[in-house]
Amino acid sequence: MTSKSVQPVSGPSRRTVVAAVGSAGLAVALTACGSDDDASGSSTEQGAASGGASTEASGSSGEAGAGGAALAKTGDIPEGGGKVFSDEKVVVSQPTAGDYKAFSTICTHQNCPMTDLQGDTITCACHKSQFSVLDGSVKKGPATEPLAAKQISVTGDSITLA
Repeated sequence: MTSKSVQPVSGPSRRTVVAAVGSAGLAVALTACGSDDDASGSSTEQGAASGGASTEASGSSGEAGAGGAALAKTGDIPEGGGKVFSDEKVVVSQPTAGDYKAFSTICTHQNCPMTDLQGDTITCACHKSQFSVLDGSVKKGPATEPLAAKQISVTGDSITLA
């Protein structure tokens, strides 16, 4: 009598199946997250490309009527503080009398929007990074990059987003 060995039907290994399922799930997650990162990351990258340097216009600017959205009156922005404009994702500050600056309210750590402004400090709700609205610098991490500067125009008592 001859003994025959029976070989099991082979298919993909367990490792192959687990890897395929994991890769598919990762692809879905990256696709879902990628579009948000790309959209909000571009403004951060633009700010980083400008070196974080302030590109705001002061009260003596000749850029009046630059065609941007009107934000506020100069009297609305406290000296030594600022005001958040959530819809425009910008904070406008007045470091010294008559000097106005604007920065993105998108945290440079993981692109969370920020609205919590106390005095001259804006705080990220996601991981509690803190930034100065007077110069955009990081006051407390985990963020390491300053806020992206935004361009504004000040004409008379009107502040306009350029």
